[in-house]
Amino acid sequence: MKTEIRRILIVDDSLKDVELIISALTENNLGNEIDVAEDGEEALDYFYKRGIFSHIVKLPAVVLLDIKMPKMNGIEVLKHIRSKSRFKGVPVIMLTSSSEEKDLANCYKLGANSYVVKPVDVSKFMSAIKSVGHYWVVTNQPPPPPARILKS
Repeated sequence: MKTEIRRILIVDDSLKDVELIISALTENNLGNEIDVAEDGEEALDYFYKRGIFSHIVKLPAVVLLDIKMPKMNGIEVLKHIRSKSRFKGVPVIMLTSSSEEKDLANCYKLGANSYVVKPVDVSKFMSAIKSVGHYWVVTNQPPPPPARILKS
Protein backbone atom coordinates (compact mmCIF):
# COMPACT_ATOMS: atom_id res chain seq x y z
CA MET A 1 0.00 0.00 0.00
CA LYS A 2 1.52 3.29 -1.07
CA THR A 3 1.70 6.23 1.30
CA GLU A 4 0.14 9.36 -0.07
CA ILE A 5 -0.33 12.85 1.21
CA ARG A 6 -3.83 13.05 2.59
CA ARG A 7 -5.60 16.41 2.48
CA ILE A 8 -7.36 17.90 5.47
CA LEU A 9 -10.18 20.41 5.05
CA ILE A 10 -10.78 22.76 7.97
CA VAL A 11 -14.14 24.55 7.85
CA ASP A 12 -14.21 27.23 10.54
CA ASP A 13 -14.88 30.96 10.62
CA SER A 14 -12.61 31.59 13.63
CA LEU A 15 -9.13 32.58 12.46
CA LYS A 16 -7.79 31.89 15.97
CA ASP A 17 -9.17 28.34 15.97
CA VAL A 18 -7.91 27.69 12.44
CA GLU A 19 -4.41 28.85 13.43
CA LEU A 20 -4.46 26.59 16.52
CA ILE A 21 -5.66 23.61 14.48
CA ILE A 22 -2.97 24.11 11.84
CA SER A 23 -0.34 24.61 14.52
CA ALA A 24 -1.35 21.41 16.35
CA LEU A 25 -1.38 19.39 13.13
CA THR A 26 1.96 20.78 11.97
CA GLU A 27 3.68 20.30 15.34
CA ASN A 28 2.66 16.65 15.22
CA ASN A 29 3.76 16.09 11.61
CA LEU A 30 0.16 15.89 10.49
CA GLY A 31 0.34 19.07 8.43
CA ASN A 32 -0.18 17.22 5.16
CA GLU A 33 -2.01 19.40 2.71
CA ILE A 34 -4.37 21.65 4.66
CA ASP A 35 -7.14 23.63 3.03
CA VAL A 36 -9.34 26.12 4.87
CA ALA A 37 -12.90 27.15 4.11
CA GLU A 38 -14.12 30.10 6.17
CA ASP A 39 -17.82 29.23 6.08
CA GLY A 40 -20.28 26.60 4.91
CA GLU A 41 -20.66 28.04 1.43
CA GLU A 42 -16.90 27.87 0.89
CA ALA A 43 -16.96 24.27 2.13
CA LEU A 44 -19.42 23.37 -0.62
CA ASP A 45 -17.27 25.28 -3.13
CA TYR A 46 -14.43 22.98 -2.05
CA PHE A 47 -16.45 19.82 -2.62
CA TYR A 48 -17.70 21.02 -5.99
CA LYS A 49 -14.31 22.48 -7.01
CA ARG A 50 -15.67 25.99 -7.55
CA GLY A 51 -14.17 29.46 -7.16
CA ILE A 52 -10.99 29.57 -5.07
CA PHE A 53 -11.12 25.77 -4.83
CA SER A 54 -11.29 25.04 -8.56
CA HIS A 55 -7.76 23.59 -8.36
CA ILE A 56 -8.75 20.80 -5.96
CA VAL A 57 -8.20 17.37 -7.49
CA LYS A 58 -9.15 14.93 -4.72
CA LEU A 59 -11.61 14.92 -1.87
CA PRO A 60 -10.07 15.42 1.58
CA ALA A 61 -9.06 12.53 3.82
CA VAL A 62 -10.99 14.22 6.60
CA VAL A 63 -13.08 17.34 7.19
CA LEU A 64 -12.88 19.23 10.50
CA LEU A 65 -16.21 21.05 10.51
CA ASP A 66 -17.39 23.75 12.90
CA ILE A 67 -21.13 24.13 13.51
CA LYS A 68 -21.65 27.81 14.23
CA MET A 69 -20.66 29.73 11.09
CA PRO A 70 -22.11 32.52 8.97
CA LYS A 71 -23.87 31.98 5.61
CA MET A 72 -24.33 28.21 6.08
CA ASN A 73 -23.76 26.40 9.35
CA GLY A 74 -21.89 23.13 9.75
CA ILE A 75 -25.02 21.05 10.23
CA GLU A 76 -26.34 22.26 6.86
CA VAL A 77 -22.97 21.44 5.27
CA LEU A 78 -22.96 17.97 6.83
CA LYS A 79 -26.52 17.34 5.64
CA HIS A 80 -25.55 18.34 2.09
CA ILE A 81 -22.36 16.25 2.06
CA ARG A 82 -24.19 13.17 3.28
CA SER A 83 -26.97 13.61 0.71
CA LYS A 84 -24.56 13.11 -2.20
CA SER A 85 -23.27 9.59 -2.84
CA ARG A 86 -19.89 10.78 -4.10
CA PHE A 87 -19.17 12.55 -0.78
CA LYS A 88 -20.61 9.99 1.67
CA GLY A 89 -17.28 8.26 2.28
CA VAL A 90 -15.45 11.41 3.40
CA PRO A 91 -15.00 11.37 7.19
CA VAL A 92 -16.54 14.45 8.79
CA ILE A 93 -15.46 15.40 12.29
CA MET A 94 -17.61 18.01 13.95
CA LEU A 95 -15.11 20.23 15.78
CA THR A 96 -17.23 22.75 17.60
CA SER A 97 -17.75 24.81 20.73
CA SER A 98 -21.33 23.50 20.97
CA SER A 99 -21.91 20.95 23.69
CA GLU A 100 -25.67 21.12 23.16
CA GLU A 101 -27.22 17.66 23.15
CA LYS A 102 -29.49 18.54 20.20
CA ASP A 103 -26.45 19.44 18.06
CA LEU A 104 -24.64 16.26 19.08
CA ALA A 105 -27.67 14.07 18.31
CA ASN A 106 -28.42 15.86 15.05
CA CYS A 107 -24.84 15.58 13.78
CA TYR A 108 -24.68 11.85 14.43
CA LYS A 109 -28.13 11.38 12.91
CA LEU A 110 -26.91 13.15 9.77
CA GLY A 111 -23.80 10.95 9.52
CA ALA A 112 -20.97 12.71 11.35
CA ASN A 113 -18.10 10.34 12.03
CA SER A 114 -17.11 12.03 15.28
CA TYR A 115 -18.10 14.97 17.47
CA VAL A 116 -15.41 16.85 19.38
CA VAL A 117 -16.15 19.82 21.62
CA LYS A 118 -13.33 22.36 21.35
CA PRO A 119 -11.64 22.66 24.73
CA VAL A 120 -11.29 26.24 25.98
CA ASP A 121 -7.81 25.56 27.39
CA VAL A 122 -5.22 25.96 24.60
CA SER A 123 -3.07 22.97 25.61
CA LYS A 124 -6.15 20.72 25.82
CA PHE A 125 -7.31 22.08 22.45
CA MET A 126 -3.90 21.26 20.89
CA SER A 127 -3.98 17.77 22.43
CA ALA A 128 -7.48 17.11 21.12
CA ILE A 129 -6.45 18.14 17.60
CA LYS A 130 -3.35 15.92 17.80
CA SER A 131 -5.53 12.94 18.74
CA VAL A 132 -8.13 13.63 16.08
CA GLY A 133 -5.51 14.29 13.41
CA HIS A 134 -3.46 11.22 14.22
CA TYR A 135 -6.45 8.90 14.12
CA TRP A 136 -8.13 10.25 10.98
CA VAL A 137 -5.01 11.04 8.95
CA VAL A 138 -2.59 8.30 10.00
CA THR A 139 -4.44 5.38 11.61
CA ASN A 140 -7.79 5.31 9.82
CA GLN A 141 -7.99 3.64 6.42
CA PRO A 142 -10.46 5.54 4.24
CA PRO A 143 -12.88 3.66 1.99
CA PRO A 144 -11.90 3.26 -1.64
CA PRO A 145 -13.23 5.82 -4.13
CA PRO A 146 -16.91 5.25 -5.05
CA ALA A 147 -16.01 3.89 -8.51
CA ARG A 148 -13.97 1.08 -6.91
CA ILE A 149 -16.71 0.25 -4.44
CA LEU A 150 -19.25 -0.13 -7.26
CA LYS A 151 -16.97 -2.50 -9.19
CA SER A 152 -16.54 -4.96 -6.32
